[in-house]
Amino acid sequence: MSDSFLSPLTLIGVGASFAFSSVFYTHYQQKKLEIEKLKEIPSFQVNQHLLKILNASSEKRLHYVAVEGVVQPVGEPLASQYVPRLFGVVQKVTTQEHWKVLNYLGSWVSKTMNAKESSKAVPFQLVQQGSYMDALSVRVESPLESKGDYLEQVHRRFRKAEEGLLETVVQAVSGEKLTAREEREELLRVGTVLTGFGEVVLEPSGSMRLQPPRDGRTFILLPGDHRSFIRRHENTAGMWKGLTALFGITGSTLLAAFVYGALHKDSKSR
Repeated sequence: MSDSFLSPLTLIGVGASFAFSSVFYTHYQQKKLEIEKLKEIPSFQVNQHLLKILNASSEKRLHYVAVEGVVQPVGEPLASQYVPRLFGVVQKVTTQEHWKVLNYLGSWVSKTMNAKESSKAVPFQLVQQGSYMDALSVRVESPLESKGDYLEQVHRRFRKAEEGLLETVVQAVSGEKLTAREEREELLRVGTVLTGFGEVVLEPSGSMRLQPPRDGRTFILLPGDHRSFIRRHENTAGMWKGLTALFGITGSTLLAAFVYGALHKDSKSR
């Protein structure tokens, strides 16, 4: 390759590397700020310490905290519709049909139709891991109003549609054909370690309740303990930091090679 071709290509590589490095650095700074805010949120397990803090507060409530515990039903749990001897406290069942539709170009395109979703929940509480039934607990209110990917997919099935002579004729006339039916079930399983972000209230009876915050902040339920949640965010920040360094070093190396080549060529021409 000629020098006239390599020089613009190198400069494009330098510019692209520094541009990507700048974008990744912005993501890193945003994630770092997010982690700092998350660490400012008080974190508790379901134990006597949480109860003492609530008793000491003037309003008998903590406006926004993280509470970690193990999911335990209050009464009868929900049984899985598809998996035997599997129980949960929040359940979401989704069914939908997958179709092929003939477009104006005469080709078949995929389309999802007749999607149905049902969600239900039973009363449940968070207890400390390894605790007994009569130990302290925090009852979780309005879980279906919460944000967060706390449901586990426990069943998914595709059933292909059968195609007979009649179906083939109907498809040719209508320009639509059913290809498959999908069913999916998600559960918040009994025994899952869960972290909830919200408002904790001490009832006159002495029981504790986790509920959506009154100040408008987001009510969140997340699988896993609080430390793992923070660690996942730190790992993401580390990834953005590493990409920032990688593309920064790449851009600097390309720039140094370009400058060195230009100076070397200039010294030869003298």
